[in-house]
Formats: sequence, C-alpha cells, structure tokens
Amino acid sequence: MRKVVFTFGLISGAIMSAMLLLALPFQDAIGFDRGAILGYTSMVLAFLLIFFGVRSYRDNVAGGTVRFGRAFAVGALIAVVASVCYVATWEVIYFKLAPNFTEKYQAHMLDKARANGESDAAILRRKAELDKFAVMYQNPAINAAITFLEPLPVALIIALVSAGVLSRGRKDRDAPSDFVPVA
Repeated sequence: MRKVVFTFGLISGAIMSAMLLLALPFQDAIGFDRGAILGYTSMVLAFLLIFFGVRSYRDNVAGGTVRFGRAFAVGALIAVVASVCYVATWEVIYFKLAPNFTEKYQAHMLDKARANGESDAAILRRKAELDKFAVMYQNPAINAAITFLEPLPVALIIALVSAGVLSRGRKDRDAPSDFVPVA
C-alpha cells in the first residue's frame, strides 16, 4: 500500500506544485478570482490520480477486491501526500518568492468591498480582520495549516467517490452475473 500511496500522491503533488510555480509569474495578470478558479481546477485534475491510485491498489495489491473503508483510506493517504507537497511548495513561494502576497490580497479584498458598495465602517472592520489575519499568516505553522486545508476537502470528496466506485467485495467477484443480453 505504501508504494501506491507515495507514487500516486507524489505525482499528484508534483502536478499541483508545478501549477503553483507556473502561475506565479502571471499572478498579477491572472488575478485572485481567476487564480482561485485555476487553482481549484488544477487541484481537481491532480486529484484524479486518487482514482487511479485506488484502482491500482485494488488490482495490483489487493487481488482485485477492496472494501470501501480500505479504498477510502488509500485515497485519503494519497490526498495527504499530495497536499503536503502543495503546502511545501506554497511555503517556499510565500516566504521566498512572493513575500508581498498578503499585501496584494488585502488590497484586492478591500477594493472588492468598495466595489460592492460596502460602508466605510464595514471596510474598516474588514481591514482590521485582514490585518489580524496577515499577522497570524506570518507564522509558518499557521500558514501551513491553513494552506493544508485548501486542497484537502476537494481531495477527500474525490477519495470518497473513488472508494464508492472502485470498492467491491468478494461476493461481487464470485457471484454469477444477472446480465441477460437483449437481442
């Protein structure tokens, strides 16, 4: 199981990390809103490897059968490995390659609030919240924890779906088929 988890987790993590690094030079042109769409789309594509990892485990390690719980565990572990790669890449980007990310994000959020017609008092409250978040986000442990929570829900949903689709017990394999061809 370990080989399958690390193989598919590292490939998935490499895809997400590559997308982060490829998008970095274009972050101003892409913008935060389109960047989120691009980011989550690339996560979904990278996490499709969870399906293939669970299938590989079922077919090559588990002898063609795997219960839902084991299939979900394999998928979740692949998700964790991929998410750790994503977090490691983001930590390098945030602290070394894009140290002004928080300021740009704050400016974007405040501009968005102004464009939505929020009152000056609401904008000041939002600025205070963003300032508090910026201080908290400078702590690498908190930064990593928050970043880890970005891809994980998407990955766990894909792991659940993959486990549901790919799990099958022994009776499924040994039972005669009820399929009758229609002429």
